[in-house]
Amino acid sequence: MSSTADEERAVASTGRVGSSSDEQTEDATRLAAGGTTAAAVAVAITHGMNDMYSAFLHPLLPRIMDRLGLNVALAATLAMTLSLGGSLVQPAVGHLADRYGRRAFVVIGPAMSAVFMSLIGVAPSFIVLVVFLALAGLGSAAFHPPGSVIAASSGSSSTRGARYSFFSFSGSLGYAVGPLVAVAIVSRGGLERLPYAAIPMLLLLPIVFAVMPSGAHQRRQARHEEPAVSLREALRGPLALVFGISAVSAFMQRVYLTMKPILVAETGGSEQAGATALSIYLGAQALGSLAGGMLADRMDRRHLLLWLSALSMPAHALAFLLPAGSAGALLSTMTAGFLNMALLPPLVLIAQELVPRGESLGAGIAMGAAWAAGSIAVLGIGVLADQIGVLAAALVAVPLTSLGVVLAWALPADGRLEERATRKGGG
Repeated sequence: MSSTADEERAVASTGRVGSSSDEQTEDATRLAAGGTTAAAVAVAITHGMNDMYSAFLHPLLPRIMDRLGLNVALAATLAMTLSLGGSLVQPAVGHLADRYGRRAFVVIGPAMSAVFMSLIGVAPSFIVLVVFLALAGLGSAAFHPPGSVIAASSGSSSTRGARYSFFSFSGSLGYAVGPLVAVAIVSRGGLERLPYAAIPMLLLLPIVFAVMPSGAHQRRQARHEEPAVSLREALRGPLALVFGISAVSAFMQRVYLTMKPILVAETGGSEQAGATALSIYLGAQALGSLAGGMLADRMDRRHLLLWLSALSMPAHALAFLLPAGSAGALLSTMTAGFLNMALLPPLVLIAQELVPRGESLGAGIAMGAAWAAGSIAVLGIGVLADQIGVLAAALVAVPLTSLGVVLAWALPADGRLEERATRKGGG
């Protein structure tokens, strides 16, 4: 059955005898605007592949530096270009997706990410490489907000967290295997072989396009709204608190991923030991994304954010303090990664619900804009580390996560958030 037919049947079902309850009406409307189960599965698979390509840069940096004659400072610029390109513009792109339809964004975005990340190995100069990374980041930014909405909107409102957690888990898994895929390709044929990596995504995307809702219902609804109303509403109120919690979480993640390998090396550990610590942390994050979404369906999200933020502080402190390779370090690293990513599903779900006429915009603020802010803040910890040492700077950063507890405490309870979202949505 075509996606357009699915939408029409969903809208028509609201007028049937026995289908007049609030929940049935809500679910049918969400199906027409969001997606079917097939669309949710397709967008989750696409998420995993998209984030796999995004992970190509870091393991290939030594080869790229050697090929183009780059120093460490220029290499760091490349990583920052990709990170900011994939996060900073997410709110703006999400707003456009809400107004003009999400299907094009969840297809064109991953295509850009796959093609331009696969071309980084053959870029003829530093400038061209920067352009490739910026375009790849833009493609990733175009995908994430609308993709998260389609994933969460594919069924009843009572299971939004579980569905979003599957979407988030697939992205974390893809990001974890991306370095292995990139290294496997170039180890066999050099950087010149990397462009072939784009082929699987380009073969998948026509299928994704076919199962995605056309967005006709969404566009018809958008034509009756004032263009900037969603953006204005999104920039005030509880969504600002959600943005802050997400930025603090992103900041702590970036601090760990940046400082832990350096700290291991300074204390005499091997490169493999540092890489193992990162792999454990990232693997636990994938599990955390699953648990966070499921818990968001079963308990008050404000209380969930409070507990996760509070427990994250001692877990990260121990992950820095305990020697790499010890049982305590393993347990604390797993716990820290798990708690850090478990925050994301409830944050994104709250953000989507707070902007009911602009769910992709809300998701873009909770993910992209917050991730960009957290990434930029890490630069300050890097400067501090040059002055007082890596471990001391990391331990200064950890208490800053208490800001997440304060912001979570300031959030209204779930019931008040739902009332606010209903008023904004015209319900």
